[in-house]
Amino acid sequence: MAQHGKRYRKAREGVDRDRFYTIEEAVKLVKERARAKFDETIEVAMNLGVDPRHADQMVRGVVNLPNGSGRSQRVGVFARGAKAEEAKAAGADVVGAEDLVEKVNSGQIDFDRCIATPDMMPLVGRLGKVLGPRGMMPNPKVGTVTMDIANAVKGAKGGSVEFRVEKAGIVQAGVGKASFTEAALVQNIKAFADAVAKAKPTGAKGQFVEKVSVSSTMGPGLKIEPGSLFGGQ
Repeated sequence: MAQHGKRYRKAREGVDRDRFYTIEEAVKLVKERARAKFDETIEVAMNLGVDPRHADQMVRGVVNLPNGSGRSQRVGVFARGAKAEEAKAAGADVVGAEDLVEKVNSGQIDFDRCIATPDMMPLVGRLGKVLGPRGMMPNPKVGTVTMDIANAVKGAKGGSVEFRVEKAGIVQAGVGKASFTEAALVQNIKAFADAVAKAKPTGAKGQFVEKVSVSSTMGPGLKIEPGSLFGGQ
């Protein structure tokens, strides 16, 4: 624990927690301070002016990061026949119908992301209590209930990231790795922020994006000047 504290203090050197950095400055500092023995994830957190307890203030969606997420995702697909074959050809890790529903119901979940064809949803709907709390329930709004199985699987395996606002009005996601170039991380963060901004719900009043910060797994969070994200730089 002392070692972690020492590393964290070292990472905080030269970082002003009260200052607002441009996205480029923040990424440079975060990358320089990501010194763990593993490839740290770069994370973005956005405080939004919403109360997700109200249905018309829920924020959720999916974004394809231009440079991928750097994370390998295991993808499960509920499909039959030709669509099941399409899923396998696209690289899905687990494919099935009633058999897969039984496995998941018994707690055997061998995937991180879940996709289904529309005709499978009456079956998959029974898994709400299992998949719902994990945020894995297929949903047409984020492209995980679709007939375009091949593209959905490729997106999930590559750079697509789902986001959903938490109770405190915060949306957060991993948008790359410390080993990515600064330019790639900046591109990914801007794409993520843009997708969240476009997902502004009808019930949101006043300022939508209140705060944005970026951090690495083991490093301090840096506040970002929103203008550098949305100012078309």
